[in-house]
Amino acid sequence: MKDSFIYARSMLLGLSLLFFSGCSFISVSLMPAVEPFEETTVMGTGKDKILIVDISGIISDEGKHGLVFLSDEPNTVSRIKEELTTAAQDDSIKAILLRINSPGGTVTASDIIYHEIEQFKKASGLPVIACIMDLGVSGGYYVAVSADKIVAHPTTVTGSIGVIMLHLSVEGLMQKIGVADTSIKTGEHKDMGSPFKTMTEEEQKIFHGVLDDMYQKFLAVIVKNRPGLSMEKLRPLADGRIYTARQALEFGLIDQIGYLDDAVSLAKEAAGLTAARVIIYHRPGAYKNNIYSQLGATGTGIESFNLINVDLKTFVKSGAPSFMYLWSP
Repeated sequence: MKDSFIYARSMLLGLSLLFFSGCSFISVSLMPAVEPFEETTVMGTGKDKILIVDISGIISDEGKHGLVFLSDEPNTVSRIKEELTTAAQDDSIKAILLRINSPGGTVTASDIIYHEIEQFKKASGLPVIACIMDLGVSGGYYVAVSADKIVAHPTTVTGSIGVIMLHLSVEGLMQKIGVADTSIKTGEHKDMGSPFKTMTEEEQKIFHGVLDDMYQKFLAVIVKNRPGLSMEKLRPLADGRIYTARQALEFGLIDQIGYLDDAVSLAKEAAGLTAARVIIYHRPGAYKNNIYSQLGATGTGIESFNLINVDLKTFVKSGAPSFMYLWSP
């Protein structure tokens, strides 16, 4: 609360200087600059390190905004890339622990994070362990399978393997208020997916073809990384349904049921360590003191306004269809 008050007072002072400076020009930034990561040890001792990488909330390359949009932080894709790049430069880091709590996100953002983790593993040779917290569904699970082992909390919900296209239609509303779409196009399907008209049967078939390709890629990624799951075994499981941790273990979607402490122990074992410091990266000013600390805050004293329903508006506000690896009940 004190930090928030100081931050607000600083902004008011900056505005006052701007308004009362006469002819002088003063440049005042109302948005705090994003600073390089700091490292904090949250558990353990020793010279070797295990890095916790947080993957929470909706996975996207959209920027995250703070209260009244005055504080920004890098989007999920950018932040994870930065963390992996920083980790690659530290020879003391011996393993990565992905802490996942996500309903998924856009197809492309999920795939980029998966790709970056795969590239990191290939270049560094370090083990990667995933620990799913509340949710690790759809794109969250897509990212999890990049890990060498997947641990799920006893109360985890996972699965939801599939693709959804978020699309709104306002044609009926427009008719009621007397508004018509008069767009001009050069081809029959140029405006397919427009919220201003009803989708035709042929357009639905075209979109289904796109979704099927994305779905097949999802299945291929799982089969590649889960040796016990053949395509024949996976298909009946991949109809979009969700699973408990116990069900996921039974079907081979995860390797172990446990807690974050168990995932840390598994990471140590995979790296051949008997002792290690568990660390996190965070922006300056953010207080982090244990393995459950939220990792996404900006450190400005203003908490991120990042509710799921607000994030979803970002994807549909333009009216264009959004292709998602997302559990969206």
